[in-house]
Amino acid sequence: MKQTFFILSIVLSIILLSCNSAQNDAVKQQQQALTAMKENTPGSIPTKDGGWTMKAKKKGEDWIAVSMMPTEASGRITGYSADGDWISLYYDKRYMVLGKKITFGEINAADISTDGHASSFAGKKGEMEITSIDDNWAEGKFYFTGTTSESDKTIEVTDGFFRISIARK
Repeated sequence: MKQTFFILSIVLSIILLSCNSAQNDAVKQQQQALTAMKENTPGSIPTKDGGWTMKAKKKGEDWIAVSMMPTEASGRITGYSADGDWISLYYDKRYMVLGKKITFGEINAADISTDGHASSFAGKKGEMEITSIDDNWAEGKFYFTGTTSESDKTIEVTDGFFRISIARK
């Protein structure tokens, strides 16, 4: 009985140590990915509830930005996911008016870079609408179909939402 308890204790200890090690490895990998993202997107702002936000469904799956580039730095509404994908929307402060709809096209396309593609997919078919605005924040929804000249592949982006600061500095 004592021997069985001793063996079970050792097995349980090994399992707990390996789970803890796997969890630590996952945390380290996430920290490395965030560090790499910050190095590759200097000046970006971490997203948070009630702050800068961008999310959508990309090919039917949830896509969430972990950081966003300030609009005054890029002239666009751009969010970056943890795996390096990004979505970028047309931005013109004059269009930040409640109910304003912007139809994407040749001049004001939405863009998405995904799945390790070196080039982006241009969303020339779709729309963005400003759904809320005050002195500090603008919110909107968007959808588009991204295409590329490199292939016949398309990327559907639906149920998009963004929140950006428009506060005067």
